[in-house]
Amino acid sequence: MIVYPAIDLRGGKCVRLMHGRFDQVTEYDPDPVARLTAFADEGAQWVHVVDLDGAEAGRAVQHDLIGRLAATHLGHIQSGGGVRSVEDVERLLTAGVSRVVVGSLAVTKPDAVAEWLARFGPERLTLAFDVRVAEDGVPTPALKGWTEAAGFDLWTAIDRYPAGTLSHVLVTDVGRDGALTGPNLDLLAEVVRRRPELKVQASGGVANLEDLKACADIGCDGAITGRAIYEGRFTVAQAIEAVG
Repeated sequence: MIVYPAIDLRGGKCVRLMHGRFDQVTEYDPDPVARLTAFADEGAQWVHVVDLDGAEAGRAVQHDLIGRLAATHLGHIQSGGGVRSVEDVERLLTAGVSRVVVGSLAVTKPDAVAEWLARFGPERLTLAFDVRVAEDGVPTPALKGWTEAAGFDLWTAIDRYPAGTLSHVLVTDVGRDGALTGPNLDLLAEVVRRRPELKVQASGGVANLEDLKACADIGCDGAITGRAIYEGRFTVAQAIEAVG
């Protein structure tokens, strides 16, 4: 399983949000390049980079900085946030990003995103599905900064992309994001069960090495971890060893 240490960018600095809320920001590092270098030195082959300003604004904001990170050639970068057009995808890929993350549009404009997958290939895009799990256990995509719900469940959203057209999906239980409460293993296992051909990335709640091992055990292809690393619960090297 691939460990994706996260760099969430806000105002050019590395931060983390609690439950995706922009009024609950913790700043961890003022130098993203130094952070990327440190992750690479510990063995990270992939890093997950998010333009939080872009996600909030609904347009690309920090793509120049992300391009500078990609230009270091310190491993592969998977990046998103503020991706709203095919031009945004092209810009990030041209800048050296290995895989572009498409979030809300994967739910709201599946026809357009399907065209992007056909154009760039399924290995160049990751579709990110942020979900809230209702009391009845139904996961529903959360949109517009997680303030609105789609009118259908996660399974409907994913099944709009038939087998063979999509490779990478990132699934976040937004109730666990940044909270160090453990990933939603039941949700992730169900995604793996329903769509075994997909490479599923776990996101939200990773607190310790056992959480990462559990994600690997249920068949996840990758796991994103941010706050746990920044707060010293484990290192990137330890994470890679744990799932290796």
